[in-house]
Amino acid sequence: MATWAVRVLLVLVVMTAIGVSYSVYKARQLTDESQRLQRQQTRLESEWSQLLLEHSTWGSYARVERLAREKLGMTLPKTDQRVLIKP
Repeated sequence: MATWAVRVLLVLVVMTAIGVSYSVYKARQLTDESQRLQRQQTRLESEWSQLLLEHSTWGSYARVERLAREKLGMTLPKTDQRVLIKP
């Protein structure tokens, strides 16, 4: 009877050791994944900031007005050229 109990306890100890090893392995995998995602988030935030800056540069009123004058030949209308439309 004692040898049977020892064998059961030995199997349980081995199963517990395997469980602990698997838990540590999984925790390391998840930590690596978390760090990878944090690096990606940092990269994407940086890219987003650059895109916002580029958007504000391309859409600035001064740039739009300059392009309208240079490429489209547009000018501001004189006072006598303006027409007021009433609803």
